[in-house]
Amino acid sequence: MQGKIVKGIGGFYYIHVEHAGVYECKAKGIFRNRKIKPMVGDNVEIDIIDETEKKGNIRDILPRKNELIRPAVANIDQAMVFFAAAQPEPNLGLLDRFLLQMEYRHIPTIIVFNKCDLTDTEQIDKLKTFYETSGYPLVFVSVKEEKELEPVKALLLGKTTALAGPSGAGKSSLMNWLLPAAEMETGAVSEKIKRGRHTTRHSEIFHIDEETYLFDTPGFSTLFLKDFNDETLKLYFPEFVPFEEKCRFAGCNHINEPDCGIKQAVEEGKISRGRYENYAQMYRELKEQRRY
Repeated sequence: MQGKIVKGIGGFYYIHVEHAGVYECKAKGIFRNRKIKPMVGDNVEIDIIDETEKKGNIRDILPRKNELIRPAVANIDQAMVFFAAAQPEPNLGLLDRFLLQMEYRHIPTIIVFNKCDLTDTEQIDKLKTFYETSGYPLVFVSVKEEKELEPVKALLLGKTTALAGPSGAGKSSLMNWLLPAAEMETGAVSEKIKRGRHTTRHSEIFHIDEETYLFDTPGFSTLFLKDFNDETLKLYFPEFVPFEEKCRFAGCNHINEPDCGIKQAVEEGKISRGRYENYAQMYRELKEQRRY
């Protein structure tokens, strides 16, 4: 029998089988020997142990379309990265690292800024300027006031989407709006440190509409650059591509080289200065790592 892992917690995996329901399963030891761990979103074959109690074992994991390590999900069509526009102040360096991870895995990404009711047009315009030349779809919402949420739902239809972002951004509140039956726990943002409590403790997939699934994933606070090096980093900033032919040198890293098409585009406002500065910071970080 085949199904999809919709939740994994405490060594148990919950497999949704079409027209049959959800089975609680353990993974066989063979996966440890093969160094494969089942992930939420995996399509699997299971052996039924007890039909009445809906219990079984995972016999095989079918080939994955793709996989993410953080958040830990498999077989997704797109990601939706969800940040607060205010309270807490968005860490755009962290957001750019997430976009980098998605580019590396060829996963289309949508950027959503929530809590727009808590900020002003100047801050929203600043965020628009930062990302409008990047090519990523950009949406500004207020889940609390239920503003601009229908466009978000439209972007999800017919897709399997990983919803990710730092704690306190309001991901669980969005889930409650999309699917009240999910009854996600929502946590108040700590006044002391202006960060959300970690209210999502495991990855889980929810059926939102026909052929529409959404993963709600644990909040993240940092992303490492282990998949990249200073020579390849530039490949994962899609807005650089149209201007690279204007660089004087083949293999230009867009940092210290003269006659650089990317730096010229930044000066002309065709590439976000903030995005470029985040690129330069990550480049220097990776170059330093390579020294050691």
